[in-house]
Amino acid sequence: MARQHARTLWYDRPKYVFMEFCVEDSTDVHVLIEDHRIVFSCKNADGVEFYNEIEFYAKVNCKDSQDKRFGRSITCFVRKWKEKVAWPRLTKEDIKPVWLCVDFDNWRDWEGDEEVELAQVDHYAELLEKVSTKRPPPAMDDLDDDSDSADATKTLPE
Repeated sequence: MARQHARTLWYDRPKYVFMEFCVEDSTDVHVLIEDHRIVFSCKNADGVEFYNEIEFYAKVNCKDSQDKRFGRSITCFVRKWKEKVAWPRLTKEDIKPVWLCVDFDNWRDWEGDEEVELAQVDHYAELLEKVSTKRPPPAMDDLDDDSDSADATKTLPE
Protein backbone atom coordinates (compact mmCIF):
# COMPACT_ATOMS: atom_id res chain seq x y z
CA MET A 1 0.00 0.00 0.00
CA ALA A 2 1.17 3.54 -0.73
CA ARG A 3 1.88 5.93 2.09
CA GLN A 4 -0.33 8.95 2.71
CA HIS A 5 0.19 12.19 4.57
CA ALA A 6 -1.69 12.49 7.84
CA ARG A 7 -3.90 15.56 8.12
CA THR A 8 -1.93 17.90 10.38
CA LEU A 9 -3.20 20.82 12.43
CA TRP A 10 -0.83 23.32 14.05
CA TYR A 11 -0.87 26.47 16.15
CA ASP A 12 1.70 28.82 17.61
CA ARG A 13 2.32 29.91 21.21
CA PRO A 14 5.12 32.02 22.72
CA LYS A 15 7.18 29.02 23.89
CA TYR A 16 5.82 26.10 21.84
CA VAL A 17 4.46 25.11 18.47
CA PHE A 18 1.71 22.51 18.77
CA MET A 19 1.00 19.96 16.05
CA GLU A 20 -1.73 17.36 15.87
CA PHE A 21 -1.45 14.48 13.43
CA CYS A 22 -5.02 13.28 12.88
CA VAL A 23 -4.99 9.50 12.59
CA GLU A 24 -7.66 7.44 14.35
CA ASP A 25 -6.69 4.18 16.05
CA SER A 26 -3.01 4.62 15.23
CA THR A 27 -0.44 1.86 15.67
CA ASP A 28 3.34 1.69 15.14
CA VAL A 29 3.62 5.40 15.95
CA HIS A 30 7.08 6.89 15.45
CA VAL A 31 7.84 10.56 16.09
CA LEU A 32 11.33 11.91 15.57
CA ILE A 33 11.83 15.54 16.56
CA GLU A 34 15.12 17.08 15.49
CA ASP A 35 16.41 20.66 15.67
CA HIS A 36 15.09 21.58 12.22
CA ARG A 37 12.47 18.95 11.36
CA ILE A 38 9.93 16.43 12.53
CA VAL A 39 9.33 12.99 11.04
CA PHE A 40 6.05 11.26 11.83
CA SER A 41 4.89 7.81 10.78
CA CYS A 42 2.19 5.35 11.83
CA LYS A 43 -0.51 3.00 10.58
CA ASN A 44 -4.25 3.20 11.16
CA ALA A 45 -6.62 0.34 12.00
CA ASP A 46 -7.04 -0.46 8.27
CA GLY A 47 -3.28 -0.83 7.83
CA VAL A 48 -2.86 2.40 5.85
CA GLU A 49 0.59 3.89 6.38
CA PHE A 50 0.96 7.60 7.15
CA TYR A 51 4.17 9.56 6.81
CA ASN A 52 4.86 13.27 7.31
CA GLU A 53 8.18 15.04 7.23
CA ILE A 54 8.20 18.75 8.04
CA GLU A 55 11.17 21.11 7.87
CA PHE A 56 10.46 23.70 10.59
CA TYR A 57 10.25 27.42 9.99
CA ALA A 58 12.91 27.96 12.67
CA LYS A 59 15.14 25.94 14.98
CA VAL A 60 13.50 24.06 17.85
CA ASN A 61 14.73 22.54 21.10
CA CYS A 62 14.27 18.83 20.41
CA LYS A 63 15.34 17.83 23.93
CA ASP A 64 12.46 19.79 25.49
CA SER A 65 9.84 18.62 22.99
CA GLN A 66 7.49 15.70 23.33
CA ASP A 67 4.58 13.84 21.78
CA LYS A 68 1.47 12.22 23.20
CA ARG A 69 -0.78 9.64 21.55
CA PHE A 70 -4.54 9.93 21.92
CA GLY A 71 -7.30 7.75 20.39
CA ARG A 72 -7.88 10.01 17.39
CA SER A 73 -4.57 11.83 17.04
CA ILE A 74 -0.95 12.26 18.05
CA THR A 75 -0.11 15.67 19.51
CA CYS A 76 3.40 17.10 19.51
CA PHE A 77 4.59 19.90 21.78
CA VAL A 78 7.66 21.35 20.08
CA ARG A 79 9.69 23.85 22.12
CA LYS A 80 10.88 26.87 20.15
CA TRP A 81 14.58 27.72 20.27
CA LYS A 82 13.73 31.43 20.38
CA GLU A 83 10.76 32.06 22.63
CA LYS A 84 8.25 34.84 22.04
CA VAL A 85 8.97 34.90 18.31
CA ALA A 86 5.84 34.29 16.25
CA TRP A 87 6.01 31.80 13.42
CA PRO A 88 4.08 32.97 10.35
CA ARG A 89 4.01 29.37 9.14
CA LEU A 90 5.12 25.94 10.31
CA THR A 91 7.27 25.02 7.33
CA LYS A 92 10.65 26.37 6.27
CA GLU A 93 9.50 26.89 2.70
CA ASP A 94 6.68 29.28 1.93
CA ILE A 95 4.55 26.45 0.53
CA LYS A 96 1.36 25.20 2.15
CA PRO A 97 0.82 21.47 1.67
CA VAL A 98 -2.84 20.45 1.32
CA TRP A 99 -2.62 18.20 4.39
CA LEU A 100 -1.32 21.00 6.68
CA CYS A 101 -3.86 23.36 8.28
CA VAL A 102 -3.87 26.02 10.97
CA ASP A 103 -5.82 24.91 14.04
CA PHE A 104 -8.07 27.97 14.32
CA ASP A 105 -9.87 26.49 17.35
CA ASN A 106 -6.64 26.89 19.34
CA TRP A 107 -5.01 29.75 17.46
CA ARG A 108 -4.57 32.98 19.38
CA ASP A 109 -2.85 36.18 18.32
CA TRP A 110 -0.51 36.37 21.30
CA GLU A 111 1.90 38.96 19.90
CA GLY A 112 -0.15 41.91 21.21
CA ASP A 113 -0.83 40.24 24.57
CA GLU A 114 2.49 41.41 25.99
CA GLU A 115 1.61 45.08 25.46
CA VAL A 116 -1.77 44.61 27.14
CA GLU A 117 -0.09 42.77 30.00
CA LEU A 118 2.46 45.57 30.48
CA ALA A 119 -0.32 48.18 30.48
CA GLN A 120 -2.12 46.22 33.20
CA VAL A 121 1.08 46.00 35.26
CA ASP A 122 1.62 49.77 34.91
CA HIS A 123 -1.96 50.44 35.96
CA TYR A 124 -1.59 48.15 38.97
CA ALA A 125 1.69 49.85 39.94
CA GLU A 126 -0.05 53.25 39.81
CA LEU A 127 -2.84 51.97 42.05
CA LEU A 128 -0.34 50.60 44.53
CA GLU A 129 1.50 53.90 44.55
CA LYS A 130 -1.72 55.78 45.31
CA VAL A 131 -2.62 53.39 48.12
CA SER A 132 0.84 53.34 49.67
CA THR A 133 1.24 57.14 49.67
CA LYS A 134 1.83 58.17 53.29
CA ARG A 135 -0.85 60.44 54.61
CA PRO A 136 -1.39 61.54 58.19
CA PRO A 137 -3.65 59.14 60.06
CA PRO A 138 -7.27 60.26 60.48
CA ALA A 139 -8.05 62.23 63.60
CA MET A 140 -9.87 60.03 66.08
CA ASP A 141 -10.30 62.59 68.81
CA ASP A 142 -14.01 62.97 68.06
CA LEU A 143 -14.72 59.41 69.18
CA ASP A 144 -16.04 59.02 72.66
CA ASP A 145 -14.82 56.00 74.63
CA ASP A 146 -18.10 55.80 76.59
CA SER A 147 -20.28 55.64 73.48
CA ASP A 148 -18.74 52.32 72.44
CA SER A 149 -19.32 50.71 75.82
CA ALA A 150 -22.83 52.11 76.08
CA ASP A 151 -23.74 50.64 72.67
CA ALA A 152 -22.42 47.27 73.74
CA THR A 153 -24.56 47.18 76.89
CA LYS A 154 -27.82 48.04 75.12
CA THR A 155 -30.15 45.12 74.68
CA LEU A 156 -32.29 44.58 71.69
CA PRO A 157 -36.07 44.53 72.13
CA GLU A 158 -37.57 41.07 71.96
